[in-house]
Amino acid sequence: MKAAVLEEFGKPLAVHEIPAPTLGTGEVLVDVVAAPVLPYAAEVFRGERNYQLTLPVVPGAGAIGRVRETGPDATRLAPGDWVLCDPVIRSRDDARTPDITLQGLSGRGEGGLFLQRHFGHGAYAEQLRIPTENAIPLGPLDPADAGRWTALTLCLVPYGGLLAAELRPGETVLVSGATGNFGSAGVAVALAMGAACVVAPGRNEAALDDLERRFGSRVRTVRLTGDGDTVRLREAAGAPIDVVLDLLPPSASTAPVRAAAMAVREYGRIVLMGGVGMLGGDDLALPYPWLMRNSVTVRGQWMQPRTANASMIALARSGLLDLDQFTVTEFGLDDIAGALDHAASGRPRFALTVVRP
Repeated sequence: MKAAVLEEFGKPLAVHEIPAPTLGTGEVLVDVVAAPVLPYAAEVFRGERNYQLTLPVVPGAGAIGRVRETGPDATRLAPGDWVLCDPVIRSRDDARTPDITLQGLSGRGEGGLFLQRHFGHGAYAEQLRIPTENAIPLGPLDPADAGRWTALTLCLVPYGGLLAAELRPGETVLVSGATGNFGSAGVAVALAMGAACVVAPGRNEAALDDLERRFGSRVRTVRLTGDGDTVRLREAAGAPIDVVLDLLPPSASTAPVRAAAMAVREYGRIVLMGGVGMLGGDDLALPYPWLMRNSVTVRGQWMQPRTANASMIALARSGLLDLDQFTVTEFGLDDIAGALDHAASGRPRFALTVVRP
């Protein structure tokens, strides 16, 4: 089969023929129809983000495709079914603390790297092998719309954070990093889940204006200045802030994270999902007395639980999460370099770059 291969960090991906994956028990083979390209994918492939990847590897995290073949333990999936390929692969021999690899992108620790030895190859290929539980049925799909459905892989990240925060309909959410790729998707997801109001801070005024235009009065934007931001975030909310979700990238400092976190109400919840500190710099400092006396919950969350996939698909199928707001630009696998350049070019939020093998 044809695939794009990362042979060495810093070298362009090479598109050539490699052996097709073979099917094992507990696995599904999928014909990849559309695979998303992250805006920072080129940074990963240059080695700038220090992600753990065993080379050579076929990169690409997540896909929309059709089942090619199932193992003997699949009782409902059948060849031809449309599926969402969840890239979050968990070991099966420790339900409490499973090792995790993010297929085609990164692993977590030694256990994650061990999983990569078998499931490392990602979605920039004609075929993809995934665990049976990672092939999530989508139902009927127009092949022309497959690229737009890759938005699910983007939206699932903030969705995992909002589920971890136990967001309830009618609550007020602050999305730190709201003008970024994952953050703007987080605004849309929070509203789809029933948030009464989403506070969206940032410094990119054009992106903030776009959020207001898209979502109306349920989004309250705040221009960050670095001076008195916490107070202005609380004022903009117009109600106590129940949940703070941080999705800021590694390039951000801890200052906006702290300003957003300390805007949460007493008994509020803070979920950290961004990349702040991954490339060095100051650690996040939150006052012990403030956390304790206000009974604030702080937790980290990496990606989403497996059960989130089906409920995210239901949000999209119902129209509560409108996938039509995402624009799609597609590339063939032979033009993977063009896809990476396009994804990194700083285009507006709600814009998807997609490879169609």
